[in-house]
Amino acid sequence: MPARIAFTFRTTSGPRTTSMAYERRGAGEPLLLLHGIGHHWQAWEPVLDILAAERDVIAVDLPGFGASDGLPEGCAYDLSTVAPVLGAFCEAVGFARPHVAGNSLGGLLALELGRQELVRSVTALSPAGFWSEGERRYAFGTLRAMRGAALSMPVPVIERLSRTPVGRTVLTSTIYARPGRRSPEAVVAETLALREASGFHQTLAAGRDVLFREDVPGVPVTVAWGTRDRLLLRRQGVRAKHALPGARLVRLPGCGHVPMNDDPALVARVILDGSR
Repeated sequence: MPARIAFTFRTTSGPRTTSMAYERRGAGEPLLLLHGIGHHWQAWEPVLDILAAERDVIAVDLPGFGASDGLPEGCAYDLSTVAPVLGAFCEAVGFARPHVAGNSLGGLLALELGRQELVRSVTALSPAGFWSEGERRYAFGTLRAMRGAALSMPVPVIERLSRTPVGRTVLTSTIYARPGRRSPEAVVAETLALREASGFHQTLAAGRDVLFREDVPGVPVTVAWGTRDRLLLRRQGVRAKHALPGARLVRLPGCGHVPMNDDPALVARVILDGSR
């Protein structure tokens, strides 16, 4: 059953308070899971129980997404703000220096947490920040189109589309290589999460100038990319390897941008190997 916690984090203008929703399962070394823009913690549901067999897992709704509150007024949705928020969250729930795995935006945040030495290891699945300017514009334009489509469709239409493999393809094929595997209930929930994400536009705005080009020394890093990623093209993984020469680069055959649904066993194995 998802939980919620309110906590205080530090900013340059003083302490601020927010609250975040999360799902916690399992036992073992701590593992924090971070989803992508417009998604929610349930993106990790296909791998959650596999990971929980070996780890104490927290899958969190990022600020302004899912059931978490948005950031307080005046706080930017950038790395310099959200990374400390996640650090304060981990402290509040007693998650001392966890392993972290993130997808897309979550992968970028995971790398930033690794750069700040707030985590034990990093696994980044198709992380943002390794794009060319043209690739960034394409990805942001695609995300805006997905958000616009979710906002324009009445809920009964979303529910009707979700009941068939073709409809689930219409709704989610940009992020999944195998959208037919997603359950109708999950597709409805994540489409509604996208349309209701209060932090969507602020997060996109903060990402315009993001280029992750710093190494993450002293922390084991795994970067994994789906071979059928249609949002952040897989050649960006090569750039990530150049920026992070000590990282392990893994290909995820047949997987899209959100690979947890496309091949849960492979993704769970990559995360567990990266956190050993």
